[in-house]
Amino acid sequence: MRYYFLLLMLIIGTAGYAQEEVAVTDTVSMDTTIYEVVEMAPRFPACEGLDTTIAVKQKCAEQQLLAFLYQNINYPFEARRQNIEGTIVLRFVVEMDGTISNSEVMRDIGGGCGEEALRIVNAMNGLGIRWVPGQHKGQDVRARYVLPVRFKLQAPPDFEIVQGDSIWQVFDKPLQFIGGGDSLANFLSEKLKYPKVGNDSCLIGNIDVQVLVRSNGDVRVLEMTDYNGLGDQFWYEAINATTSTIGHWDLAEHKGRKVPAAFDMTLGFTPEAEHCKVTIEQYNEAIDLINEGNFMIDGEDAEQGLKMMSKALELFPNDGAMLIARGQAYMELNRFSEACVDLSKAKQIALVDWFDAILPMICQ
Repeated sequence: MRYYFLLLMLIIGTAGYAQEEVAVTDTVSMDTTIYEVVEMAPRFPACEGLDTTIAVKQKCAEQQLLAFLYQNINYPFEARRQNIEGTIVLRFVVEMDGTISNSEVMRDIGGGCGEEALRIVNAMNGLGIRWVPGQHKGQDVRARYVLPVRFKLQAPPDFEIVQGDSIWQVFDKPLQFIGGGDSLANFLSEKLKYPKVGNDSCLIGNIDVQVLVRSNGDVRVLEMTDYNGLGDQFWYEAINATTSTIGHWDLAEHKGRKVPAAFDMTLGFTPEAEHCKVTIEQYNEAIDLINEGNFMIDGEDAEQGLKMMSKALELFPNDGAMLIARGQAYMELNRFSEACVDLSKAKQIALVDWFDAILPMICQ
């Protein structure tokens, strides 16, 4: 069986830059002109905060448009089944208020590729994305934008290079802890120590750790996410516990040889002091509320689900994981200003860059 991932290439196309008087090329209701050629092309709005030239903003906007498409387009199943590749061409009008209209597929390659790319472009209005409109003679105008997008199927790489190490992604035998998940949980429970300094303030929360297990059995930390701002003493304990797993792994194999592979772990820190019992109970309650809230949102009882998430965050307003959960729920409901607040705060607490591409658009 062949497995593929999407390699999406954007060939930037814009409304042209005018050198002479522009002729009227099309009219719609209210006899408003749509310009095919303008002095300043419309641009995707992700780079307007930069203190730089229009040319630099335009180049940055093209790169961010590519990132937006890459993160949101799903390579259609029928196109993958038929091994369809190629370039589709969209065109649309960027209105004077930055919204998208008159979107259409000018050239298609079949397999649902044109429809999928068009779906993402049409979703921009609902996501609250407002383009910088084109300008002609110093005035905002309605301008046509042409967007070619290349779909290319490519076999997934066997490995990638991260921080100088090869990390394999295709295995004959995956990496696993000897004895399985329960054995790993018991091992970490024995090794993980709660820092005494946290008991005074009843610090509680989770740290995610991704480790690399090399082909010789060595273990090192690749990435760590502290959702609660627990601090360096907790990081030390997380690193110590996860790297203590050395010698306890059934190593990954590819074509008969052992290869390095990554493994993700979540470590929970619970205070041990007697006076922290209420905090622990509240934290468990908050986790239940977040989980139930997610379930209700998926079950189309969104408002009640959000109320439960908000109640959890009243108990732990600086929990990055809970903020991310509610922020993503707001995103699904097109409540972008509220999503902006939650995801921006989570970014500051957990020091993650997962939402960097979307924040400039939802935080307008």
